[in-house]
Amino acid sequence: MADVTINRSTLKRGALAASSGLLSGYTALAVAELIASFVRPQAGPVTAVGGAAIDRTPAPVKDFAIRHFGTNDKLVLQLGILTALGFLALLLGLFALRHRRAGAAGVLAFGLLGAAAALGRPDASGAADALPSLIGAAAGSVVLYGLVGRLRESPAGPRGAVGRLDRRGFLVAAGATVLAATGAGALGRTLSGRRGQGAVASRAAVRLPAPASPAAPVPARAALRIPGISAFTTPNADFYRVDTALVVPKVDADGWRLRLHGKGVGRPRTYSYQELLGRDLIERDVTLTCVSNEVGGPYVGNARWLGVPLADLLREAGVRPPSRGGPADQLVARSVDGMTLGSPVEDVMDGRDAMLAVGMNGEPLPFEHGFPVRMVVPGLYGYVSACKWIQDIELTTFDAYDPYWVKRKWARRAPIKTQARIDTPKPFARPPADTTVMVGGVAWAQHRGIQAVEVRIDDGPWQRADLADQDTVDTWRQWSLPWKTTPGGHTLTVRATDGAGLLQTDRRTQTIPDGASGWHSVFVTPG
Repeated sequence: MADVTINRSTLKRGALAASSGLLSGYTALAVAELIASFVRPQAGPVTAVGGAAIDRTPAPVKDFAIRHFGTNDKLVLQLGILTALGFLALLLGLFALRHRRAGAAGVLAFGLLGAAAALGRPDASGAADALPSLIGAAAGSVVLYGLVGRLRESPAGPRGAVGRLDRRGFLVAAGATVLAATGAGALGRTLSGRRGQGAVASRAAVRLPAPASPAAPVPARAALRIPGISAFTTPNADFYRVDTALVVPKVDADGWRLRLHGKGVGRPRTYSYQELLGRDLIERDVTLTCVSNEVGGPYVGNARWLGVPLADLLREAGVRPPSRGGPADQLVARSVDGMTLGSPVEDVMDGRDAMLAVGMNGEPLPFEHGFPVRMVVPGLYGYVSACKWIQDIELTTFDAYDPYWVKRKWARRAPIKTQARIDTPKPFARPPADTTVMVGGVAWAQHRGIQAVEVRIDDGPWQRADLADQDTVDTWRQWSLPWKTTPGGHTLTVRATDGAGLLQTDRRTQTIPDGASGWHSVFVTPG
């Protein structure tokens, strides 16, 4: 019976030690969040480690995450980090039961890793970024050392036993730890939220001026009234978001500045937000596409953008495109979170409506889409053009500098490929047999336009689809085709021809290194 009692007592002690590890980790993260609210939210350990993980993740893995988790990829990453930390904290608690000081030191070691990750981020603001991880780990270490100490053998009890008073004391200490850590975390979240209030207020105060060059009205037949087809203009709330920011930057427009400098810039400038709003603005409908968009994928959207013509700013600074003897062939845009994107200077200055956008669908840019200012360049995939939260533009050369994605084996130049997508019927749909249903969707070839869309049923002949009116060559184009269904399984395939008369290739390629290609198809079973 004594052996059974000892074994049960040992199991209880082990379970409580594991709980001590989890409470230690919880305390460390909560205190770190509180400290990060005084430093900056991006310096928190989960955000810093997550950012470091994103930076070091191979491009195919990153593309897999975007493809399968979409805009929830960051949430999945953060949950994965928390799960891993929880498991490691549990092991540290068990280890500390026998090696109390070493276990507490292990918590400090994880704090050092978090601090290194924070200091190594491209947007690191200085040594203070290490404080959340270090102070949080110190608090967690103290908690682990103290809680495990209450699980040590009672001098009067048998070896391995946990005295009743020790267990009660442990529970009291653990409960106090939970309350204190929860309070620290809640206070940290509250203070972090208040840090962004200035940015929220600055956005709320923005009154976008009327454009000097307004967009032409969208043709009445540019938007087909066919259920299931994507809306011609994508609402801001539905517009895709693909970036590496685990914490959406909230930039105060009043303090925001944009620096323009670099090779071939004769007159470097720094602009404020109000200076940009005071210039002649253009308003344009432009469809954006993410390079991670698979054939038939959702990462494409059309919006009405308001902004400053980028070519005008460059010319005023003395910049010339390479075709006119300019020494710089790459424009590197830097975001407040350290992201760098490289665009061909020739494309930005070739007459297309490249802009520094301040408005999206009639309102200031949402924070998720780059407030206060972002880049928009028709015809280029986002990773080489659509810098959100931009704060710096440097003129350089492709030979001299590789931006973020190029360092990860994506192509330096990436014009958007011609694509067509079937929006309706959906894959594996079961429309009624022997009836006419509308097959429809969108096609895009920004800066070239769409000349034709064709649909094939199984291995039959290609049929010309009806095209909606074209808004501009920089927007997608809706299409439709009536189809008389027959019973059984059928494969519907679509392809497009761009404004230059070039047929979309049927060659299937992955998104890496310069965008997916191939024909989109869906399988349906009328019956």
